[in-house]
Amino acid sequence: MSEFLSSAWFDATNAVLAAAGPTRLESDDVVRVVLELLDEPSGAPHALTLTLAPEGARVEPGDHLAAHSVVRLRYDDARRVTTGEVDGATLLREGRLKLRGDVSHLVGALTWLREALASRHGEVVD
Repeated sequence: MSEFLSSAWFDATNAVLAAAGPTRLESDDVVRVVLELLDEPSGAPHALTLTLAPEGARVEPGDHLAAHSVVRLRYDDARRVTTGEVDGATLLREGRLKLRGDVSHLVGALTWLREALASRHGEVVD
């Protein structure tokens, strides 16, 4: 597996998201979620943007000014979420993940996103 937030990681993650096909958004809107990293290592992006559109999703380094919501967490927690070691709900309950903005748009896409990322790790999602 590629190092978290490396160019190879973005390429591999976008390939997985593309293979997952259309998202399960409840509308035809494009939704952007920025993931802000509180302690990124030198050389790593300080944030990444997940763009969800009806036809699919994409992740890119950096933040987007038109984000609908912002998720803030530590670098290691973000890495662990993307590898499936921990889920965002656990981090939220523990106060290690902070949300800002409108997150209601994510509800319809969460199952799709979980399935797409699980396929990257060879997991079967019920």
